[in-house]
Amino acid sequence: MLNVKIRMPKGASYIINELNKNGFEAYIVGGCVRDSLLGMVPHDWDITTSATPQQVKEIFRKTVDTGIQHGTVTVLVDKAHSGKGEYAYEVTTYRVDGIYEDHRRPKEVSFSKSLTEDLKRRDFTINAMAYNDKDGIVDIFGGSNDLEKHIIRCVGMPSERFDEDALRILRAVRFAAQLGFDIDEPTMLAMKNQAAYLKDISAERIREEFTKLITSDNPDMIKTAYELGLTKVFLPEFDLMMDTPQNNPNHLYSVGEHTICVMENVPKNVVLRYAALLHDVGKPGCRITDENGTDHFYGHQDKGSKIANDILRRLKFDNETIDKVTKLVMYHDYGISGDVGIKAFRRFLTKLGVENFDDFIIIRNADRLGQSDYNQDKKKENITRLKTMYDEIIDGKQCLAIKDLKIDGKDLIELGMNPGRELGGVLKSLLEYVLDEPELNDRDKLLELAKNMIEEQKNF
Repeated sequence: MLNVKIRMPKGASYIINELNKNGFEAYIVGGCVRDSLLGMVPHDWDITTSATPQQVKEIFRKTVDTGIQHGTVTVLVDKAHSGKGEYAYEVTTYRVDGIYEDHRRPKEVSFSKSLTEDLKRRDFTINAMAYNDKDGIVDIFGGSNDLEKHIIRCVGMPSERFDEDALRILRAVRFAAQLGFDIDEPTMLAMKNQAAYLKDISAERIREEFTKLITSDNPDMIKTAYELGLTKVFLPEFDLMMDTPQNNPNHLYSVGEHTICVMENVPKNVVLRYAALLHDVGKPGCRITDENGTDHFYGHQDKGSKIANDILRRLKFDNETIDKVTKLVMYHDYGISGDVGIKAFRRFLTKLGVENFDDFIIIRNADRLGQSDYNQDKKKENITRLKTMYDEIIDGKQCLAIKDLKIDGKDLIELGMNPGRELGGVLKSLLEYVLDEPELNDRDKLLELAKNMIEEQKNF
């Protein structure tokens, strides 16, 4: 036990005190203890207790059975006891896990009266500490020492912890990335030996841990995941990228190493980090080497967008994220030659979406920073020119979508058109005119154009 005082939320203290009054042990446990010792603000305050779920429900007025089969009851604390309006805390009974048969969950759990038994089933030493004001820090497995040494180490035998829940293999890398810690050798060896167990983990759980990894301060830890064989299981496309050289004046690294550099140069944002991760995912399948030994990757943007779509759907991402990331992958090289005209650029913006332009520029700049010094001044100029054209279009409030036209479907119906595909076709044609000549986005001019189109259709 350590003589350290953790400042708990009022609600957590209230729950622990109430359980103590009724003759039960209770502690905050896990990540909130770890983060408090690191000087970080915990997101959640989980409580562990010797009381059974039924006993917890009898003590507190408002509870929810969130995971009662595993001993978890959510206690809702009112404003009088929380100090911040109604607030929810998960309270879990000390437990001992039964046999694990699928590397995901125990076949059964049994409740215990021993805090030690409860802590020894947890994943890493830094997550296996408990605290209350009376006893201070309860640290049976050396978690505080590992925090000081910046070490990720399993509780007990690493092979047993990973056999119980294979997601812990990826969690170890995620914690190392988020905290800037190292993984100890026995833990890392077990991770490598048991990496294949990740195939038994749901896509949603993989996505959650992997997203936390790549949106951390150390996204380069994906390389550790690769070296240990983890990405081979859930993201084999990245392994291909790591194995694909780029013998080209524009590049210094393999596709994978370049990708890591790009990830490091974009903000810690889900869309941007995944766009950076996947922007060149099409290159391994497009690589050709010319007679001079120079590599080329023609068409990798289009191919990469399709592969990115498959990966993101495999990881069960929402449609909005998939749409944004795949667009950034598709268009990340747009205008790289510097010969784009304003008319073509307006059409590009309609495809990319104005709302994605800032992210597009971030990816373009990060991509550039991950390349060699070759033609860097020219690359900067090309990006600046795209930004200048964008500002001109936005400042001029130029039309880029059908919804921005000065007439709409109702106007066409008044001109005699019936609702349907042909009406939509006329609006698309009007947009094409306006993209070429922004000054045509005038109600009278568009009505005249529409009348001519409708007349042509009748004659045809």
